[in-house]
Amino acid sequence: MAKTFVINPTDDTQVPFLRGILTRSLHEAGLDFEDAYKLASSIRQDLNETSELSTTELSTLVAVRLQKSYGQEIIEAYQASGRIPATILVKDREGAITPFSQTQHLLCLESCGLSTKSATEASARIYRHLVENEILEISSSNLGRMTYECLSEHFSPAIARRYMVWIDYTHSNRPLILLIGGTGGCGKSTIATEVAHRLGVVRTQSTDMLREVMRMMIPERLLPVLHTSSFDAWEVLPLQTFEKPTQEDLIASGYYRQMELLSVPCEAVIQRALTERVSLILEGVHVHPSLIDFIGKEHDAVVVPIMLAVLRQETLQKRLKGRGQTAPQRAGKRYLSKFNRIWALQSFLLSEADRSSIPIIANDDKEKATIQIMSTIIDALGKQSTAVPEEVFADDR
Repeated sequence: MAKTFVINPTDDTQVPFLRGILTRSLHEAGLDFEDAYKLASSIRQDLNETSELSTTELSTLVAVRLQKSYGQEIIEAYQASGRIPATILVKDREGAITPFSQTQHLLCLESCGLSTKSATEASARIYRHLVENEILEISSSNLGRMTYECLSEHFSPAIARRYMVWIDYTHSNRPLILLIGGTGGCGKSTIATEVAHRLGVVRTQSTDMLREVMRMMIPERLLPVLHTSSFDAWEVLPLQTFEKPTQEDLIASGYYRQMELLSVPCEAVIQRALTERVSLILEGVHVHPSLIDFIGKEHDAVVVPIMLAVLRQETLQKRLKGRGQTAPQRAGKRYLSKFNRIWALQSFLLSEADRSSIPIIANDDKEKATIQIMSTIIDALGKQSTAVPEEVFADDR
């Protein structure tokens, strides 16, 4: 029997005509199940030679058939039921039932490191399978297993494992502490916002904001190093002890002093997140590799440090210029006039990250950088995971 597609003219989407869905709609309208099934089967037979029809045409056809054997009350109940496509319901491990959301499913797939394009393709395959097999209700575990098998078959076993590791982590209730460092203009705030959206993290914190709070509390005459930019901080320090200091030496010494001051509120923000067991993204130039030492090991949080970078001078200059145009308060011209210092500070930060074996991610493209960060998080989880599909996607977990 050839497939018949039902087209919704409102958004130009189409789904296969499904006898099971129509049966359910008729049953909800007041027909007993056997009568609903017979009528739906009869209509399916009538549509055997029809390749497609609109939702309105289908509704009219069903209403005409109902008119022959049932009253106006049944017709009105059917038309008020929303007809097709019917909602696919997902039952979680606690028994709560919610409609299947392709948006949430897509975000979950993106969280395990898939590009938006690949995640969209995978999610569409899953939804198509559910619709074509007339699956109206499914457990979250079975949906997860189905997704895992889809990724393994149509993408790769490695991607499927990443998905499994991520699902296992979401069941663990462990907080994630993501630390994103990098110099000015490398896109820390933009990337942090994008990653927070994909991961569903509601708590993000910028070290620039923490510095502003400290500046309000401590006047410049008492602590001038706090009231300068990180790449200028060395200018207000006492005489340097270097015999022949390079520009990077001077910038590093000023940065270190400012970073040490900011480490106190940074540690407080992290400890608060650990105490409340909520995930946190902390981003800023003051996120130095040594910040990990302040976190301690008396917790089960997943701590992932990352250093963001822009490796082409002209690209970083262009971003600093653009930032000044879109956000004048960030003084793009001043940053450009100090570009050599900013570039030297980035060189120092990248060396520090490399020395501490912290992943360095080039932010030449936001989508690619975001995917790499997601993959880095999953890789960190994978190193600690002994999960297997039979356990992660078990209904009785």
